[in-house]
Amino acid sequence: MSETPEPREVFQKLIEGIGAGRYAELARLYAEDAVVESVFAPVGPRRLEGRAAIGERFAQVAEHTPLELTPRNVVVRGTDDPEVVVAEYDYAVHHRPTGKTFEVSNIQVLRIRDGLIVSSRDYHDHLALVVADGQLPQLVAALAGGSA
Repeated sequence: MSETPEPREVFQKLIEGIGAGRYAELARLYAEDAVVESVFAPVGPRRLEGRAAIGERFAQVAEHTPLELTPRNVVVRGTDDPEVVVAEYDYAVHHRPTGKTFEVSNIQVLRIRDGLIVSSRDYHDHLALVVADGQLPQLVAALAGGSA
């Protein structure tokens, strides 16, 4: 009988999978009815509901991302609620097309029940990623209601 992983262990699997670019494996860390909110996403869906939608998003990232993300300075804090952890970390980012490297900060508040992520509120520096990818004009157009 396998032991149910603790919330910190589940987050560690998530961050290691992202760092290794194993996006196809990550959806299995989420409950069937999980909710992920990307609170500061400037455009696009800020809320994903269900493992299938989360898996589709990871598949899009795997197919289209020009970035290599290396987690650094990871601190995971417990809370008064044993299901909830707060993860603070940075990504050392390498933008493959340009060779640029930079760092972005992140915070995630995760609720993990029975070894699966049931909710995540993600606070990532999306603007730094947009700028590094040279997509700022498209973002401005999208925010102004034009085509991206």
